[in-house]
Amino acid sequence: MEVRRTVPVTLEVDSHDAALLEDTVDQFLWAAQYVTDHAFQGEYVTTSKTTLNDDTYDDVRKATDLHSNHVQSARNKAAEACKGVVERWKQGKEASKPQFSSPHLVYESRTATFHDEYVSLATVDGRIEADYVLPEDTTDTPHEQYLFNDDYNITSAELHRQHSEWQLHICCTADVEINTSAQAATENGTVLGVDLGVNQLAVTSTGRFWTGNEFDHWRREYEKRRGDLQDHGTRWAHETIQSVGRKEKGRFTLMLHRISNELVAEARENGCTVIAFEDLTDIRERTGASWGHKWAFDRLYEYVEYKAEAYGLRVEQVNPKNTSRRCSECGFTHPDNREGAQFECLNCEYQNDADYNAAKNIGLRFLRQNQTGAGGGALVGVRLNSGMVNVNGEYSPADDSARTGVHAESPPL
Repeated sequence: MEVRRTVPVTLEVDSHDAALLEDTVDQFLWAAQYVTDHAFQGEYVTTSKTTLNDDTYDDVRKATDLHSNHVQSARNKAAEACKGVVERWKQGKEASKPQFSSPHLVYESRTATFHDEYVSLATVDGRIEADYVLPEDTTDTPHEQYLFNDDYNITSAELHRQHSEWQLHICCTADVEINTSAQAATENGTVLGVDLGVNQLAVTSTGRFWTGNEFDHWRREYEKRRGDLQDHGTRWAHETIQSVGRKEKGRFTLMLHRISNELVAEARENGCTVIAFEDLTDIRERTGASWGHKWAFDRLYEYVEYKAEAYGLRVEQVNPKNTSRRCSECGFTHPDNREGAQFECLNCEYQNDADYNAAKNIGLRFLRQNQTGAGGGALVGVRLNSGMVNVNGEYSPADDSARTGVHAESPPL
């Protein structure tokens, strides 16, 4: 099975080459918008790449200095955006004509050549070469795991400009052999429930905790740095603020990659074939999370999803309603069952960590949603730190208290 990974790499670009890239990006965005505007001209929105190519290719080639493959990439970008609008309309959702304004540019095999330490990129005036800006130590980073891994092939990339920095999002693919027994077991498998939150970034139904201390420490630290710089009000301070933002995102990205790797490993070590999360749509309103936490939750889910795929594991979301108020022991639901970080059932007096209780409920909810009855391929159960619980709430063995230890993280620097 083919798996895809995207690795962001910052490029070292001088002022001359930066100007060429800016001109190329501007013309690419113009081309994508031209094709989109044409697609919306008729009574119906045109989404066929062939039709859009026949109608717009010559016009775009005459009006721009873009490489022919960049013209095709702009057409493809526009066609996909138009398809997205039509799909939303079919679902009864609102959507308007796409507008291309975010600085980006699609590169494929004929417009980019990737080397070990640099990349060659086509522009509107010949090619440029840009060195990669990499961490001093790439051990256990996406660069080592995918970009410099001979098992992966680079197939395409997307160039982005963030303020004065250029970053290439490189797409790497590989053919991975899936464990067929694990893949077959997804119908009759074991569920790992995962609860996300502010104090504990993630808690599993096996009792594994990833605290939010490190994330919160660095979020406050970077906010303080930005605040101090904003007081200066100089151009230097503004540029430094952008640099601080990039460092912050890079640090959190590596942290979330590490946690996602450990979450997938936890599922595999416990024989799970499904990882169940709560639906992330309204998680800010439910948990009081900041935008920073919401970004972290989305990225963590995204990383777990594509990493689990390589091992034949499914990653799903379930309705989060009352997962923090419902007793995972007897099923009794009441707002007063939870008080802060502790859960105590008013019905059966079951007590445990509230996030651990919620993680079990998330796994149980997925189990109930996919229960097919006796002989119909019913899922085995939710994996706990000691034994299992089935869809009827029956435990084996009975003692399922959460682990007392908290997963160790690097101390704040």
